[in-house]
Amino acid sequence: AMAEAKRRFGDRIELVKDDYVALEGAGALAIHTEWNPYRRPDFARMKAAMAQPLVFDGRNLYDPQRMAELGFEYHSVGRASTGEV
Repeated sequence: AMAEAKRRFGDRIELVKDDYVALEGAGALAIHTEWNPYRRPDFARMKAAMAQPLVFDGRNLYDPQRMAELGFEYHSVGRASTGEV
């Protein structure tokens, strides 16, 4: 997938191999895939890396109640949003 992204976008985006490096300083995370690495992240590490714990989940991977308990503002498809950062 990275080779295809590099081909399409060239130097207009920065590609990294580590998911948590990609989250460093991020204002939000948008999930558009159900790939296994995204199913069970280290939520504490994820939250610590982000500038704002805001998640838009287009695949309904996570439980909204749990995300709220973990301190994330969480928006998913067809379900109520939780938290407010």
